Amino acid sequence: MTNATRKHTALPKAEILIEALPWLTRHHGKTVVIKFGGNAMVDEELKAAFAQDVVFLRHAGLKPVVVHGGGPQISAALDRHGLVSEFRAGLRVTTPEAMDVVRMVLAGQVQRELVGLLNQHGPLAVGLTGEDAHTITATRHRPVIDGEAVDIGRVGEITAIDTGAIEALLEDGRIPVISSIARSQDDGHVYNVNADTAAAALAAALGAETLMVLTDVEGLYEDWPNSDEVISRLTASQLEKLLPELSSGMVPKMEGCLHAVRNGVTTARVIDGRVQHSILLEIFTDEGIGTMVVPDGTTDRRRATEGES
Repeated sequence: MTNATRKHTALPKAEILIEALPWLTRHHGKTVVIKFGGNAMVDEELKAAFAQDVVFLRHAGLKPVVVHGGGPQISAALDRHGLVSEFRAGLRVTTPEAMDVVRMVLAGQVQRELVGLLNQHGPLAVGLTGEDAHTITATRHRPVIDGEAVDIGRVGEITAIDTGAIEALLEDGRIPVISSIARSQDDGHVYNVNADTAAAALAAALGAETLMVLTDVEGLYEDWPNSDEVISRLTASQLEKLLPELSSGMVPKMEGCLHAVRNGVTTARVIDGRVQHSILLEIFTDEGIGTMVVPDGTTDRRRATEGES
């Protein structure tokens, strides 16, 4: 093979890197909060690709922060312990006994595995829970069902965020991996907090440039189930109007995106975690994938002036 041929066959790789250049420049030094969940959390190949993406972001000069839940793992562990999984208003009813299992699974299993995957690429990831250093403080959440506030146990509503421990880790070049459990300053109990909600609250408190939520769908559909056309971009006000029509599973994700962009986060994105390297495709390509939510008044162009007014 001649040198000319070698150069020719390698050219597409160079073109891909060049396409990424403006996005590398734009995002350099910025904080990106990533909610890890769905199939990406249980499929071995997707887990490995997710870890590679996050490490790539870190080496590309971004500051990734990972927030995770663990619904499938929690359900499996509760079954093993003979505890029934019950949901009300889309939230898991969490007894004190169930909370012990939730805490064990999130902090002792899911987080440990994710930290291990990231640290295959170097001494980068450090695990935290919302309990650590008062990172997330919560109070008991009582959802309103049929006009009445209902007690669903140790399910938490966020009351405060302290980003000090996360910021110290980012300053040290680490990747914080945060489990969505929190302690209450009122009663001292530990609460299970929705991971989508926790990721959005942390993104806002950190002044993140981007919140990315991995899901098991391509993005927000324009007219589901009549159409599988994904909405590429929408403003906060447009999203707010759509919220009442969304499926229960998408509501906390999209409410989180809305909260983020209304509290200083430049863009919030819902992307398909079933696609390998979906994070890199969204951040470093001209087309992007998934649905991007932007603050009101942001320019209409999907990518070229992303996040600018």
